[in-house]
Amino acid sequence: MSRFIINVLDSFGVGAMRDVPLVRPADNGSNTAKHIIEKVPTISIPTLEKLGLMNILEFETEELIFSSKANYGKANLTHHGADSFLGHQEISGTTPKEPLNQAFNEVIDEVFEHLNAKGYQVRYVGEIDEPKILVVNEVATVGDNLETDLGQVFNVSAALDDISFEEVTALGKAVREVVKVSRVITFGGHGIHLEDLLAARTVIGKFAGVDAPKSGVYNNDYHVIHLGYGIDPNVQIPTILDQADIPVALFGKAADIIQTSSEKLFPGVDTEELYDKLIVEVKANENGLFFINIQETDLAGHAEDVERYADRLEVSDKKLGELLTLLNEGDLLVVMADHGNDPTIGHSQHTREFVPLLVYSPGIEGKVIGERETMADVAATVAEFFDVRMPQNGQSFLQRLYD
Repeated sequence: MSRFIINVLDSFGVGAMRDVPLVRPADNGSNTAKHIIEKVPTISIPTLEKLGLMNILEFETEELIFSSKANYGKANLTHHGADSFLGHQEISGTTPKEPLNQAFNEVIDEVFEHLNAKGYQVRYVGEIDEPKILVVNEVATVGDNLETDLGQVFNVSAALDDISFEEVTALGKAVREVVKVSRVITFGGHGIHLEDLLAARTVIGKFAGVDAPKSGVYNNDYHVIHLGYGIDPNVQIPTILDQADIPVALFGKAADIIQTSSEKLFPGVDTEELYDKLIVEVKANENGLFFINIQETDLAGHAEDVERYADRLEVSDKKLGELLTLLNEGDLLVVMADHGNDPTIGHSQHTREFVPLLVYSPGIEGKVIGERETMADVAATVAEFFDVRMPQNGQSFLQRLYD
């Protein structure tokens, strides 16, 4: 009876991957963790320091030094780009199928015809000389996601005072049937209507969509489902554990974008609230997988707000310190990221960076797990830890810790 905890500090990368000059030149020089520490030298993150963050970054400051007892390494991203959804599928043990990268207007007519054939009332919105979005049943819009890398995600945005979330989900699945981008994010909120969505319509070059924060859709009883491209949950570690009757609990964004049959889902955004929920579950359960995503770091990265990012790291660090005191011999914690989002790099998008692997298990010290080919190695390690079948991808590093 042991617990395995995966803690994703969303976007907390530790340096640009080697392929960045070729595939994402705008990310050259990115190093989210290092640059935040440099910009906020008084940052207090003793738990991350203890776990080996500075060992990975290969530099010290007056406040933060190397840890001789840390177990640490880092991982490459296997998935194309630097995407939260695909990143979490990779962490779960999937080799993500490479999606298309395209503007919604490249497939808008196909989506229009498909939805129309399914009985939806659909109309185009936009000026003659600009890319359009779709309005569906006068309660929802379909267009480009403007918050992540352009061309990777389409949004289905809805006013939940006027349509149920079940109906919005069905609409999102209908869009998913005919498009091949990484994700179709289907979401809605209360207290808004179609006019609020359309008032936030934004055009960026060939991309057109609803600026979700501006629309107010996030503000009141926000609901969301992420519909991925080519994802088979049956080869991912949460479903493998479900099938082996091993408990799975998902927290934060992980509860939105990872599939499981478990009913222990704790969605949310607030960092302290999510950690408090995790701590309650860890105290109450001596066995199982606990998978938490801390999203507020990523939101600070998108806002290019270094001070806010540092603040969210300090809160996370304090809560991680509380969590460590609850772990027993045989339990295992991995603190990692899913990509980078360097707020100092000069743009507001994700950055393609190595992610840290900070591993804690009482009684195990000073183990170097090296540079891993893929974040899926975490899922493979979970599989060996619980002695279940391996996920689709990944190589376990458990024996590196136990040697």
